[in-house]
Amino acid sequence: MFIRFCATALLLTAISNPGQVPGPGTEPPGATICAACIRAHEEFLASDALRGRGSATPDELTAATYVASQLRQYGIDPAGDDRGYIQRATVVRRKFTGPPRLQIRTKPEPMVWTYGKEFLVYFLSQTQFSGPIRKVDADKAEPTIESGSMVLVVGTDRAKIRKTAMSMAAAGAAGVLVSATVQESSRFRERGKELPRPPVRLEDQSGGSSGSTLNVLQVSAQAAEVLARLPEGTKITFGGSATTEKSYTWNAIGILRGSDPVLAHAAVLLSAHLDHLGIGRPVKGDNIYNGADDDASGVTAVLEFARVLGASPKPRRSVIFALFGSEEIGVLGSIYFREHPPLPLNEIAANLEFEMLGRADPAVKADTVWLTGWERSNLGPTLAEHGAHLVGDPHPDQNFFTRSDNYALAKKGVVAQTISSYGLHGDYHQPSDDIAHIDFEHMNAAVGSLLEPIEWLVNSDFVPKWKEGGRP
Repeated sequence: MFIRFCATALLLTAISNPGQVPGPGTEPPGATICAACIRAHEEFLASDALRGRGSATPDELTAATYVASQLRQYGIDPAGDDRGYIQRATVVRRKFTGPPRLQIRTKPEPMVWTYGKEFLVYFLSQTQFSGPIRKVDADKAEPTIESGSMVLVVGTDRAKIRKTAMSMAAAGAAGVLVSATVQESSRFRERGKELPRPPVRLEDQSGGSSGSTLNVLQVSAQAAEVLARLPEGTKITFGGSATTEKSYTWNAIGILRGSDPVLAHAAVLLSAHLDHLGIGRPVKGDNIYNGADDDASGVTAVLEFARVLGASPKPRRSVIFALFGSEEIGVLGSIYFREHPPLPLNEIAANLEFEMLGRADPAVKADTVWLTGWERSNLGPTLAEHGAHLVGDPHPDQNFFTRSDNYALAKKGVVAQTISSYGLHGDYHQPSDDIAHIDFEHMNAAVGSLLEPIEWLVNSDFVPKWKEGGRP
């Protein structure tokens, strides 16, 4: 371990040549990108040496430490724990030691159903939950339920059933049960050979990755018929024996204090996520999921903005640079940051998250990037007016607005959106998302097009607003 760290330190020194990177206050007017810096960050973060920067692993900490060293070099003040750049959060992993069960309180004896026989798991945020059964027909008007109920969703339209199930789960149901088709039911035993995996969560969270409960079970067609005949209010309990392990995830956070005493309290947050999938199932002999596009490219963009802003005259607004851990296992780093921010959330005027900028999206013009939730606020159109090669998300069916770190902050009111150029390429979450597939010409142009608009944003008195109905 010590040997590997020493080798990493030598590599950091080699790729951070101070003779090529201007120091704080030396950047000339009309700053341009540093192509060598962009490539150097990518080559280190996406190298095999970091083993895919697995969420909540020592490799993620190495990436966070690298980012911290760059922020210091660029003149960005620390904003993490203990006057440093690193912010550490405890995460909890739960693992079933045997198949969970459903117990239905019937008379004279309760029924006990087994995972892989009568039911499977769609989504799970808890290892134990229970409540009285309530029956909802998805074909009828949107129903209301009592919080804590176990909701059986029935109907004829499968799409409506799925939509209603998720709606009920989000509305406070303890659990939701949906019926499988006869054909799906025939595959329960095979699918049940692998035990369900409860999501990793922060230590102080009672629910899932967003702090809420989301428990959705699929019951066999025969089991659904039994449930449909139960009296309303019959108690159903889900549970199983499980172990708990604790570990850590890490954010790297810096801040550039604003010069304007008023606008310093309307900060801009520039963010990306440090982690990727780490070591996984081999594909064509490669088991390292390097994550060059996802999201070493976003981290690289934020570091480039830090370099330029740190070398320029102090901006009027405060600027926070946050590189989050454990995005891939439930946006845990950004949730922890949200609960422990360096400035109160009401003093953060905007958050731009950067995700997957390393390859061009053929759905938009060359060297153009897109913003998730474009129609939700006036942030994207305003940046475009000031020169950003930025358009609306061309893939609205993918729901990218809710699938990145920005969403954790947006749910608390911060105008938070993600900039990307992900074109749904086939290397997503594969070992082939490596440095060989990065289009540096595109990345340099895309990041370069955002420099002046971001410099304008951090020096303007423009305060982004959600449009009516846009805030999640």
